[in-house]
Amino acid sequence: MLRFVVLFLFFLAVLFGLELLHPVEQHVILPFTAAIAKICVWIVGLFDADMVAQGKILWSASNGFAISIERGCNGVEAIIILVSAMLAFPAPWKHRLAGIGIGFVAIQSLNLVRIISLFYLGQWSMRWYEWFHLYLWQALIVLDALVVFLVWLRWLPRTRSPQAAHPATV
Repeated sequence: MLRFVVLFLFFLAVLFGLELLHPVEQHVILPFTAAIAKICVWIVGLFDADMVAQGKILWSASNGFAISIERGCNGVEAIIILVSAMLAFPAPWKHRLAGIGIGFVAIQSLNLVRIISLFYLGQWSMRWYEWFHLYLWQALIVLDALVVFLVWLRWLPRTRSPQAAHPATV
């Protein structure tokens, strides 16, 4: 358990440190966040052509309401937490990579729902927008990472202990 905690904290520090580097932000984080905005517009465009994206900003063409997808709102931090936990846990690499891939999709899928719902909540009520943005959705995204990790742990193949492989005779 101590090994897991130390490795988890190490991976968190490294990955959060990398995320803060200017070149990583410019060449990875900002393009990724802009892609999230475009995906939101595509999804909403299936039933409402009013949403427009420019970079990381989403706005309503009819009333001018806009939101910006900032650091902490793009799901990257939740992914870093999940990846750190999966890298720290002793598991085969194929299981780690599968878990990271599935976790990435799960977190970003929920994050798309989050961003789209906040876009519409903000047009309806700023009071509810603030509450959902600051309290409910932040917790749910991190909870999503935790749930994915726990499901992944259950999915891992069980290893037999050396004692179980050689049962004692009576």
